[in-house]
Amino acid sequence: MSYRFAIAALAATTAIAFAGPASATDLEVTHWWTSGGEAAAVAEFAKAFDATGNHWVDGAIAGSGGTARPIMISRITGGDPMGATQFNHGRQAEELVEAGLMRDLTDIATKGKWTEVVRPKSLLDSCTIDGKIYCVPVNIHSWQWLWLSNEAFAKAGVPVPNTWDELVAAAPALEKAGIVPLAVGGQPWQASGAFDVLMAAVGGTDTFLKVYKDKDAEFAKGPEVAKVFKAADDARKMAKGTNVQDWNQATNMVITGKAGGQIMGDWAQGEFQVAGKEAGKDYSCLPGLGLNPVIATGGDAFYFPLLKDEAKSKAQEVLAETMLAPATQVAFNLKKGSLPVRGDVDLQTANDCMKKGLDILAKGSVMPWTDQLLSQDTQKQKEDLFSEFFANEGMTVEDAQKRFADIIASAD
Repeated sequence: MSYRFAIAALAATTAIAFAGPASATDLEVTHWWTSGGEAAAVAEFAKAFDATGNHWVDGAIAGSGGTARPIMISRITGGDPMGATQFNHGRQAEELVEAGLMRDLTDIATKGKWTEVVRPKSLLDSCTIDGKIYCVPVNIHSWQWLWLSNEAFAKAGVPVPNTWDELVAAAPALEKAGIVPLAVGGQPWQASGAFDVLMAAVGGTDTFLKVYKDKDAEFAKGPEVAKVFKAADDARKMAKGTNVQDWNQATNMVITGKAGGQIMGDWAQGEFQVAGKEAGKDYSCLPGLGLNPVIATGGDAFYFPLLKDEAKSKAQEVLAETMLAPATQVAFNLKKGSLPVRGDVDLQTANDCMKKGLDILAKGSVMPWTDQLLSQDTQKQKEDLFSEFFANEGMTVEDAQKRFADIIASAD
């Protein structure tokens, strides 16, 4: 049986297995997936859920997670909960769970044998509080990618870089050709995320964990982290002419050859796909910036607020099962550009960049990410610092590193 027909058959079987309700139950699902690639991916979830006899009511919130999360939290704490909501699995919903506002999914997870199929184990660990599972991990999203426009480098007359250092060396040629070397949008999380990627790539995994896991403030003041700040200074100089706000606008600069590259998570692949661009031909990708190929086990997950409506509660169970169904995992992640959380699905149609990620994952080169290691308060402090650092060239790397070490000293 061909791969296409095998997936079609599996999708049909999945729909039959979950087709329990006699009449459709509307379930509102809130998320912040609004770019072209993201919308195409979330449509796969909606299609799979609708096939069960229920109805996905889309509650997309424009902007980013930083914009959407306060709205989602306010609704849940204010007594107007949705049926399901996106968070990055880790500590973002920690207080909601502790307040008894989120549904315990342990029975559903046990029935679906999630501990046997979800890989790596840390994904499910990030959904677990006091031994109970509170979320459905739906993908592995890694931040550590450098996306490159092959067209831009051809125009500048220099080879497509194989490492971050080669991009820095190529920056003058790109600028001479009227091309922004590195696109970084104005949203604070983009600057903060780019720094974290540099921490893992330039500093290395041990440096990253010493700072963010061990929260070693003295180490954060030292020479190893100073190297990372030097790289961040190179990044802000190369990003000077970006002049866009949203991350997907920055990605579009790479797609159209207006920028040489972008540090962004693998969700950028969805934008290249919607634009009809081919990995390896139109664009290139460097996991770990070509310096430290590693996949962070962060990603997206869905949490389910406690509801009084029995029909909607039942629909929540169906949605949780549907999101982790093999066919849904394949359809969603191929559109999203992320990696599936199930270790038993076949992704023969994955593009070159996704295959690089799958290979790294298969080798076990994984690490936790800041969403799992830092509280939302600490994350916000970090975002504020690096937003200012990238916008204000007058802030020295020494001053920025000192402020960063102070944040790590009080991090929780």
